[in-house]
Amino acid sequence: MKAEKKKRIVKTIRVDVDKCNGCRACEVVCSAFHASPKYSSNNPERSRIRVIHEPLRDIYVPVYAGEYSAAECAGRDKYTIDGKDYDECAFCRASCPSRPLFTEPDSGLPLKCDVCESDPPLDEPMCVQWCLNDALVYEEREEEVEEEAATREELETGLESLANKYGMQKMLDTVARISKKG
Repeated sequence: MKAEKKKRIVKTIRVDVDKCNGCRACEVVCSAFHASPKYSSNNPERSRIRVIHEPLRDIYVPVYAGEYSAAECAGRDKYTIDGKDYDECAFCRASCPSRPLFTEPDSGLPLKCDVCESDPPLDEPMCVQWCLNDALVYEEREEEVEEEAATREELETGLESLANKYGMQKMLDTVARISKKG
């Protein structure tokens, strides 16, 4: 299957760690936005953004959930920032088997930041709106990307993989719960 070059709008949240004071308002509002029904509860475990804290240096790093990775990383690179060593996992946005940072607490299914997509659409994700220090900035840019249409086989393989890992009933319950939100 040949990939086509297309332009698409990429929505991202840029993080300025120098401005984050660790208030965790982003975690609170994200979890409330994704509650069912919306804003009915607050459980930071449902948040698609987490503030990682380095207490000895008083550093806060907001990390938002990225793609799910079915396998653990092959390597664990180390990074040195201000003389302190960090494991690559500390800043990783993926939900993977080695760290359940971004998993739904009830079902165990992986979470991914959806930049608060809703109907009607928001001007900015809730975490950006509530960040009083401007540590989170919403950006939209146009990128040229190669796009391949997902084949029916690829979709079935992905669904089968989720069903094998979490069980068909758990997957169906989660889909039913998500579809009620819309």
